[in-house]
Amino acid sequence: MATETRHPLLSVVVPVYGVEAHLHQCLDSILGGLDAADAAEVELIAVDDASPDRCGEMLRAYAARRPTVRIVTMPSNVGLGLARNAGLDEATGRYVWFVDSDDWLPPDTVPAVLARLRTDRPDVLLMDHLRVHHDGRREEDASSPLLRGVDGCVRLAERPQLLRVQHTAWNKVVRRAFLTELDLRFFPGWYEDIPFSHPLLIAAERIAVLDGICYHYRQGRPGAITSTRSDRHFDVFDQYDRLFGWLSAVRPDDTGLRAELFALMVSHLLVVVGNEHRMPAELRRPFFRRVVEHYRRYRPAGGYPRPGGVGGLKHRLVAANSYLAYSALRTAHRIAGRLRSAGTATASTEPVAVPAEQPGALAGRQ
Repeated sequence: MATETRHPLLSVVVPVYGVEAHLHQCLDSILGGLDAADAAEVELIAVDDASPDRCGEMLRAYAARRPTVRIVTMPSNVGLGLARNAGLDEATGRYVWFVDSDDWLPPDTVPAVLARLRTDRPDVLLMDHLRVHHDGRREEDASSPLLRGVDGCVRLAERPQLLRVQHTAWNKVVRRAFLTELDLRFFPGWYEDIPFSHPLLIAAERIAVLDGICYHYRQGRPGAITSTRSDRHFDVFDQYDRLFGWLSAVRPDDTGLRAELFALMVSHLLVVVGNEHRMPAELRRPFFRRVVEHYRRYRPAGGYPRPGGVGGLKHRLVAANSYLAYSALRTAHRIAGRLRSAGTATASTEPVAVPAEQPGALAGRQ
């Protein structure tokens, strides 16, 4: 008599590239401390994305001691998004969680996640995180308050602020069959989370929130996308084209949703162009021009919720295609930040209000 194959509740997919200093911390934080019942509900799929360091060797040694760890080896480097797809193809769990290999989970996170999945059976489980800096400083993300006070399961229409939670893959556990229903995959290129994360929340019938710190997001690691000056940051425009293409296909008449996503897009693009750790100075003007093009291409006919303060002023300068004024404002804002920093030890050198990655207040319509 044939026996039915039992699949785990959770597949954790970990793409691995150039992180030998952090790899064991990441893997141990996922599998460490699980009791027998929870351990049986978790599989870990590590994708060696042709890592140039010792990561492949470390993964093989790690998997040899742990039967719930499987390794997918890419013959050549394909990048984060396609490596996640390769891991997803091997996943057998009812839910999948994409964890980046330079980050790690706080103790008891996996049991808490499993418990919520069993209780609520959501399409998407959102969770909170902390940003951890190289000096050990930890800070709450600006989007964290948006996760408070959500009981049981909701739809985005009931809690629209959830669309402004940081648009990453790693702060979401997703029902695998739901991904299949949406035919949702990661695209190549940087900023691959954009056309993946937003559709999840838009299409989900059941969104649950685990209002606790479930993820430690490492900041400033050399080699990380957000710490690398490169023309590959221009990939973000293709990713937003894919997002708005998806929206036009599945929600062509949802003007409110389009306006909200447009506001988030413009604010996010302004973060990228203004960040000296990402954008080479000689590429800032051509990137700004591309922001203007996307502004004109996707601006809703009925206007959109524009942020207040300096962020809103930057939106206006994009609308006016005024790079010189934007550059002057950016310089003045940075000088003011340095002066504040010199005056108070706790001041930030460059305050950032980022609805797409760190949501700011939305006010008014443009």
